[in-house]
Amino acid sequence: MDDTPITVNPWAGLRRFTDARIALGRSGVSLPTAPQLAFQLAHAQARDAVHRGLDVARLADGLAAAWPDAPPPCLLLHSAAADRSQYLQRPDLGRRLDVASLEVLSQLYRPAFADDVVQDRPYDLALVVADGLSALAIEQNAAPFLYALHQRMAGEGWRVAPLCIAQQARVAIGDDIGQALGAKAVVVLIGERPGLSSPDSMGLYLTWMPRVGLSDASRNCISNVRPAGLAYADAAFKLHYLLTQARQRQLSGVDLKDETAPAATVLHAERGNFLLK
Repeated sequence: MDDTPITVNPWAGLRRFTDARIALGRSGVSLPTAPQLAFQLAHAQARDAVHRGLDVARLADGLAAAWPDAPPPCLLLHSAAADRSQYLQRPDLGRRLDVASLEVLSQLYRPAFADDVVQDRPYDLALVVADGLSALAIEQNAAPFLYALHQRMAGEGWRVAPLCIAQQARVAIGDDIGQALGAKAVVVLIGERPGLSSPDSMGLYLTWMPRVGLSDASRNCISNVRPAGLAYADAAFKLHYLLTQARQRQLSGVDLKDETAPAATVLHAERGNFLLK
């Protein structure tokens, strides 16, 4: 039996401020057993999140509850990636809809003219809920976040397109969906790549006048939406601000800045920075 004493890291007190793996101590020249086992568990949870399938029926029920008054219709769509294995190996296929999904959307909107004119688009906003690299993140966070967003947008006259659930999807699939629906803006809720302390993190991506071929420079991102990260109410506040500015200024991406006050700034202003005490 190894009876090497564990040397405690003097920075251990800072661990209460972060989920990062800091101040783990050491046993000889190695990690102590407990941190090593915790690392292996986190790695397994991240792998499981990547390969986990999306429970579409349960998700659809949860999303409907986010609109207690009049939930929009829900469309089930699929990317051009046939299955999870192909999705992970071919990111390009996850960015486009399959033929069947495009046909479904074509029944809802057929532009009479070129749809690059904002006034010709019938919807102000399309919401896309995509599994991405963590279906777990979507199953846990999408519905409560949309409830918080709905509370902020209520009474503002937003014309919201049918809600879309997209499987085996990447962020850019929102361009396909937004253009096909005739939406002025699209927001993609997607499971982010799992980290070793965050297998359930959801990202939000806003694009004004979505259309196939846009780059990431055209999008605004709000990341790490989950109870242990950016709270639903705070994320809804930020997205509502960006949506309002996008509609007023008719732009998004690098030209649209998040000028809301970060929660951390307010916290430090009230309590001071513990590193400076």
